[in-house]
Amino acid sequence: MAGAEDANPRTLEAAETIGRILEELGAPCALIGAAALAVYGYARATEDLDLAVATDPFSTLARAREQILKALTCDAELNPPDAQDPLGGVLTITADDFDPIQIVNFINPLSPVNNPGPDAIAKSLPGLVEGSSLRVVDLPHLIALKLYAGGPKSRLDVMELLARNPALPRSEVAVVCERFGLKDDWERLISELRD
Repeated sequence: MAGAEDANPRTLEAAETIGRILEELGAPCALIGAAALAVYGYARATEDLDLAVATDPFSTLARAREQILKALTCDAELNPPDAQDPLGGVLTITADDFDPIQIVNFINPLSPVNNPGPDAIAKSLPGLVEGSSLRVVDLPHLIALKLYAGGPKSRLDVMELLARNPALPRSEVAVVCERFGLKDDWERLISELRD
């Protein structure tokens, strides 16, 4: 799937159901990953749809798993975090009739880390995916999430986002990155783009 609008319609339908369940549990979610990249003009191939949450993985995410299993004909595997994880666990939902959906949690009570996930969810935007109630992280936070993830693929994603969104005020991205200890990563990337 190239992005949210190009997704299997059943995948978006399942993601909407999952989003409602998370909302009812007090854990709003937002679209991240390749589908969010596509919303901002950079479509790249992916085989899943990623949703971000910021919640307790041992209670809320576990309850979400149980409710998702009741609401959808699917499998749902919860990988809780340990003290070394920069994330707070991942819940992967799979089924025969929709693409895999991953719920990426940004709160790890075993190892509290200042990361852009909770802020990105809080400032996510509605109405960017046509015909969907799914919210999407804003572009400065999506860039910060990519820098937080690290690695060459994420850096290339950021470069592509910047190329496709030349009107984006880079100062807004810099503010978000500085807030989450990503200032050096951001400045290195901008320096590479100038060379």
